Amino acid sequence: MPRDGKARSIGSAAGGILLVTLILGFLLASLAAEAQQPGKISRIGFLSPSSPSDLRMQRFFEGFRHGLGELGYVEGQNIAIESRWAEGKYDRLPGLAAELVRLKVDVIVTAAVPAIRAAKEATRTIPIVMASVVDPVTTGLVASLARPGGNITGLSTMAPELVGKQLQMLKEVVPKSSRVAVLWNPANPGNAPQLREAEAAARTLGVRLQPLEARNPNDFDGAFAAMTRQQAGALIVLVDSMLNDHRTRIADLAAKSRLPAVYGLPEHAEAGGLMAYGASRSDLFRRAATYVDKILKGAKAGDLPVEQLSKFELVINLKTAKALGLTIPQSVLIRADEVIQ
Repeated sequence: MPRDGKARSIGSAAGGILLVTLILGFLLASLAAEAQQPGKISRIGFLSPSSPSDLRMQRFFEGFRHGLGELGYVEGQNIAIESRWAEGKYDRLPGLAAELVRLKVDVIVTAAVPAIRAAKEATRTIPIVMASVVDPVTTGLVASLARPGGNITGLSTMAPELVGKQLQMLKEVVPKSSRVAVLWNPANPGNAPQLREAEAAARTLGVRLQPLEARNPNDFDGAFAAMTRQQAGALIVLVDSMLNDHRTRIADLAAKSRLPAVYGLPEHAEAGGLMAYGASRSDLFRRAATYVDKILKGAKAGDLPVEQLSKFELVINLKTAKALGLTIPQSVLIRADEVIQ
């Protein structure tokens, strides 16, 4: 009897070991199968106030995708990008932002205050990365640069502070100009801080400003007619997506009005404007990918400080200068990053 009981105990132990072995084998096989399954594809929403036919914006978009590629993201393998374009029509932005939210994207990348605000109003949970914005604090997009809070972070162009430098540069090129027109879009909350900075700089430089509103392209002719009537000697065009979308027409109107103009975005000079001094937006969009990477790896957008870019570009169009009968001082030319002949 004892011997039979001992045998039964040994048999039970062996059966238990076998059962545990089978369970472990099943678990390991399941884990291995999971490991062999393709990883999750993260969905990135890209919301632009501009048009996909805008070649400069396409370069920014490609710069963003290139930045993602540098970080190991490949479309169709571990990410999918859903892009939406407002074609310069700001009233379309809320609907496009809501569409991205319905698609349940993991993060939304956008630029310019109207688009960022549309995304913010569409969701309080999906992280939003600002690829380019003038002053996110003053415009109420984030609580502070160091601690944005909420679901928004990204990069600031620091454009308000740059307007003073643009005006100073304009005075170097056109020293006798005492009245400078300012073309701005009051529908863009990011333009008000720029205008205030321009007014402060004008007082320091002894220049009178002539602010002229342009809410849409229909306002351009009237604004330039007012510049001529009031004998403006030069022009500053503030950073705005709508103004940027119509930069060629603005450059043509400035040339027709014989107005030397400075802009906050380099693409204006490429379109025929005299000078542009501002943040390198190509670099901004490329760096936006680093924010996306951190968020997809678990970081909270509101905990990531807003970065203020320190890389700026000065582009001078000598062809336009010649047409205006201007000679760009050597002190300005040597500071140029790009000179268009």
